Amino acid sequence: MTRILVINGHPDSGRHFLHVAADAYAAGAATSGHEVRRLDVAALEFPLIRSEQQYHDNALPEDIAKAQQDILWAEHLLILFPLWLGDAPAYFKAFLEQVARPEFAFVPKEHGFPQGRLAGRSARLVVSMGTPTPIYSYYYGGHGVKSFKRNILEFVGIHPVRYAIIGSVGGPARHREKWLARLRHWGEQAA
Repeated sequence: MTRILVINGHPDSGRHFLHVAADAYAAGAATSGHEVRRLDVAALEFPLIRSEQQYHDNALPEDIAKAQQDILWAEHLLILFPLWLGDAPAYFKAFLEQVARPEFAFVPKEHGFPQGRLAGRSARLVVSMGTPTPIYSYYYGGHGVKSFKRNILEFVGIHPVRYAIIGSVGGPARHREKWLARLRHWGEQAA
């Protein structure tokens, strides 16, 4: 059995498709006996980091310290966020800046590439948007998702990282239901 942390990066605490998607994945994981914890970024309290000094300060907000412990506990991460202006929402990125501090997520090096400290974990990234997936992926190049995968998750040592882009979330209900079934299946497989 796998220890799974479901991180819902939607900054709005209301019910959106990603909240239901996180529920579907967690339900699938639970039916297969996986241990699941949830982290909803919208429910967390933390300040923005506004300087390099704040970034290197070891005094963490309570919610961020708890999030770090949950990440260390997990063997697999499901990370969900909506695509806003081609990237992750600002509040979710602020959360990541708080969590991915030096010495927790990576070891800085004076010369050379920093060493990721979260190796041994896998992740699935699920990104939703109103735009149809082919337009985002092929016309715009899917840069926001690719950057998140490479520059955040793989940078800190998480591998493999799989991702799914769910476009047209405002479309027909059958489209969303198909995705929810897929998420339940991935939860069952801890994939």
